[in-house]
Amino acid sequence: MRKIIIALDGYSACGKSSTAKLVASALGYTYIDTGAMYRAVTLYFYENYVELTNPKAIAEALENIEISFHFNPNTQKSDTFLNNLNVEEEIRKMYISERVSQVSAIPDVRKAMVRQQQKMGKKRGVVMDGRDIGTVVFPDAEVKVFMTAELYTRAIRRQKELIEKDEIVDLDEIIENLQTRDRIDTTRTESPLRKAEDAHFLDTTYMTIDEQVEYVLQLATTKILEVNRQPTKSIEI
Repeated sequence: MRKIIIALDGYSACGKSSTAKLVASALGYTYIDTGAMYRAVTLYFYENYVELTNPKAIAEALENIEISFHFNPNTQKSDTFLNNLNVEEEIRKMYISERVSQVSAIPDVRKAMVRQQQKMGKKRGVVMDGRDIGTVVFPDAEVKVFMTAELYTRAIRRQKELIEKDEIVDLDEIIENLQTRDRIDTTRTESPLRKAEDAHFLDTTYMTIDEQVEYVLQLATTKILEVNRQPTKSIEI
């Protein structure tokens, strides 16, 4: 059976990652957390004092960054590894959230990550979430969904995620962080956050995760059936 690519783009804390993970699990597809990749780069830059205004230092740093995902049997989820070190918990902390949009706006960073993402999804059968999956990384994705939610709802969701990781952050600080990230993500020159023309629009403000997953799965299963009804192109010799 031929597989497809499912691209979920949208704003921070609107349910992209949670939805993408569950959709991938339901379909038996590979989930690729592109946001985690940019967070891992941000962590590397932070720990190695890479100046964001120094193109040479950035280029050298990117040559030394290897990001991969490995299944964790304890959590039944994939963890993010930076140069063979599990950084899943560290990259979710607030100090990374405060810096990731600035790092991901750097053209060389985006180009490097896009190359890795395209390589990961070359054989299809993947669910990717991010900011530019349906517009830049995989403009030919069979299913594209652009997700959003009201700012306050997103802030509450993010605060809950942080509390679950024993990190207490004031709601006003989270709202300010989300507003800053939204501004940077939508106005950067390299691969800005925007809805692809052929993407389905999904406002998750009043939706549960289960409802979000069901919505995407319906789109995906319909498209998978459609793709597999099409005749396979024969190769002329």
